[in-house]
Amino acid sequence: MVQKYQSPVRVYKYPFELVMAAYERRFPTCPLIPVFLGSDIVQEHKSEDGSVHVVERICKLNVDAPRLLKKIAGVEFVFFIQKNTLNWKDRTLLIEARNETFSTRVLVNETCSYSVHPENEEWTCFEQSASLDIKSFFGFESTVEKIAMKQYTANIKRGKEVIEFYLNELISQGITHLPRWSPGSHDRNEHASWTASGITAQNSMPALAESSAQGSTRVDLAIPGAETSASDADKLEADYIERYLGKLTPMQESSLIHLRQWLQETYKGKIPKDDHILRFLRARDFNMEKTREMLCQSLSWRKQYQVDYILQAWRPPPILEEYYAGGWHYHDKDGRPLYILRLGQVDTKGLMKALGEESILRHVISINEEGQKRCEENTLQFGWPIGSWTCLVDLEGLNMRHLWRPGVKALLRIIEVVEANYPETLGRLLIVRAPRVFPVLWTLVSPFINENTREKFLIYSGNNYQGPGGISDYLDNEIIPDFLGGECMCNISEGGLVPKSLYQSDDDTEASDHIRLCTDTVYHSSYVYKGSPHEITAEILEEESVITWDFDILRGDVVFSLFHSKRAPQTHQKDLGIVAGSTPSTNNVQLIDKNWVMGVDYSLVESPLICKEGESIQGSHVTRWPGFYILQWKMHSPASGSSLVRVDDVLASLQGSSHKCKFMYYFEVLASEDFRGSMSSLESCSGFSQLSGTTNSSNKSHSDSLISR
Repeated sequence: MVQKYQSPVRVYKYPFELVMAAYERRFPTCPLIPVFLGSDIVQEHKSEDGSVHVVERICKLNVDAPRLLKKIAGVEFVFFIQKNTLNWKDRTLLIEARNETFSTRVLVNETCSYSVHPENEEWTCFEQSASLDIKSFFGFESTVEKIAMKQYTANIKRGKEVIEFYLNELISQGITHLPRWSPGSHDRNEHASWTASGITAQNSMPALAESSAQGSTRVDLAIPGAETSASDADKLEADYIERYLGKLTPMQESSLIHLRQWLQETYKGKIPKDDHILRFLRARDFNMEKTREMLCQSLSWRKQYQVDYILQAWRPPPILEEYYAGGWHYHDKDGRPLYILRLGQVDTKGLMKALGEESILRHVISINEEGQKRCEENTLQFGWPIGSWTCLVDLEGLNMRHLWRPGVKALLRIIEVVEANYPETLGRLLIVRAPRVFPVLWTLVSPFINENTREKFLIYSGNNYQGPGGISDYLDNEIIPDFLGGECMCNISEGGLVPKSLYQSDDDTEASDHIRLCTDTVYHSSYVYKGSPHEITAEILEEESVITWDFDILRGDVVFSLFHSKRAPQTHQKDLGIVAGSTPSTNNVQLIDKNWVMGVDYSLVESPLICKEGESIQGSHVTRWPGFYILQWKMHSPASGSSLVRVDDVLASLQGSSHKCKFMYYFEVLASEDFRGSMSSLESCSGFSQLSGTTNSSNKSHSDSLISR
C-alpha cells in the first residue's frame, strides 16, 4: 500500500538568500528538530564557477516508535540518504531523500524544494512531496504505516515554525539583506559564512524531518475561483488555504491537492472551486475514492441540468414568490449567511398542485447556489473562511396537512438531491416552535439525512428558543426576526394557502414538469450492456456538414465509434431498462442490423475511442458524403478485437451492474459554414462543469482545433 503526501506551496516573504541563511542555522544541531541526530558527507561536488553545489550525505534519525517494534526490527535508529542540490544562479535548492534502513521492506521517498516566487523575486517558495510504500514488516505493516504517517505529519506541523524562527533571529541581529550570487562572487567571498558549502556541507537531515522548512507567512491572494491556468503556477498556497478554506491537517491539505490535480487531468483543466471540492472531501471523511465517486456524479448532474447557470436563468414563478415563505436574512454571529424558512406557513400541497414538484426542486437548488455565492462574499467581507450557512426554520402552523403524502415524497427527493450535491453546506439548522406533530415528520425524513448533517440540528419546542441557550446564542438580537420577538423587520413572504383557482390538473402539472426538464437539459442518458451497444443516427443531406458530440461516461468503460451508411438503419429497441432497473429514458437502441457487412453496408469513419469512467469527451466530424451517420457506444472489453458488438448476448446484459455502463450524451448537426462561424454549439455542450472560473486555456485551444478540422 502506498501513501502519498503533497504539500501546498508555502511562501516566505523573504529573499531566497536570506531563507538559505536561516536554513543553515539549523545545523549542526537544532533543538526544534530533536529527531535528527547527525550526518556524514558521502559525496560532494562543486561547479567550476561555484554556482552549483551538490552534497550527498547519510543522516541518522531517532524514530519515535514503540520499544517492542524497535526490538523486533533490531534497530534503534533509522538512516536516510539525502542529496542536496543548491543552485545559486537559478536560486533553487532541491532536497531528495530516501531511506537506507529496511529499504527492501519499506520505501520512503521525499522531495523538497526552495525556489523564487514566480510573481515576486523577493519571496521564496517551499514545496514538499513524499511517498511511503510498506511492502512487508514482520506482520506489522499497518502499525508501521500509522506510526510513520503520524510522525511525518507531526514533523510537518512542527517544522512550520523552524525557518521563521531563524529568520527572526537573523533580523534581530540586523541581517536583513544578503547579496545574490554573481560570476566570480565565490572567489571574492561575498557570501561570507553562508556560502553554498555552509548550507549544504554542514550537517543536515533527510526530508522526513525536512518538513521543518515549511514555515509560512500570510499572503494576500486574489479572490478564490479567479481564472488561472492548470500549469505549475496553478498551485495551492498554504496561506490561501488557511485564509479562504480554513485550517486543515497536512494530510487533508494533501488530499485536497491530489483531488484537485486529478480533476484538472480528467476534466481538462476546468474544475470546481476549491471550497466546493473541500466540502465533498469532508462529506466522505477525506476518503479519496469515495469523494471522487460522489463528486463526479454531482458534476455530471450539474452538467445535465445546467445547474451552473441557474442563478442567471431561473426566475421563480409569481406564485412561488408570493406563497413560498423563505428567504435570505443577514448572517449569524459567525458570519454565516442566514436563511429563514417559515415552513409552518407554507402550503406545500397548494404549491405542489399549482406548480409541480420540479419547480419547487429547481427553487431549492437555486437557494443552495445562492448560499454558496453568499459564503464566498462573506469570506471576503469578514476575513475568515465561511463555507456554510445557517438555516432558521419556524414551524409555527405545522399540522397534519403538511404530512400530505406527495408533499412528503417531494421533500424526501429534495433532501436526496441536496445531500448528494451540496454536502457540508449547512453549518447549523435552528428549528423553532416545533409543534406536537413535528416528531411524526421527523420520523419520516430523518433517516434520509446524513448523520453529520443531523448533528447540526438544534430543535426548540414552544418558546424555548428565547433567552439563554436559545437562538440568541447564534444570532445577534438586532437581526432576530420580529415574528420571533426580535427587533428586525423581516421581508420574507408570510406564505398562506394557495387559492385552488391556481391549481393545475395532474396532467397539466406532469406536462409542465416534462417541458421544464426538456428545456433545462440538452443531454440524454442511456445504458450500454454487454453485447448490446447504444446507437443513434444523424441523416446528412449535404456534404461537409459537421456532427458534434459531447458525452460523459458515468459508469464503466465505453468504446465510441462513428459509422457511415447509405442505407437507412432500422431501430431495434431493447427495453432492457425494465429488467435492469433503468427508466424508459435509458432504453438501449441499436441501428446496425446484425446481417450488415462492414465495408459493404456500412463503413467506419472515426477510429474507435476508448473512454474511461469519469471522462468527458467532446469531438466533431466533418462529413464527406450524404447518408446516415451512426454514433455508437459499446461496452469496452480489453479482449475484444472487433470494433462492433452484435446483439447476440442479450441475456448476458441482464446479469448485473458489472455488465452495464451508463453515459449521458448530446450531439448536434450543423452546416459547415455555421459551425466555422459560431462557437454557440460548442458552448452549449462544453463538456466541462461551469462550477467555477478556474479554467485554463486548453478549453479554447481544444475548441479552436475542432473548428479548424
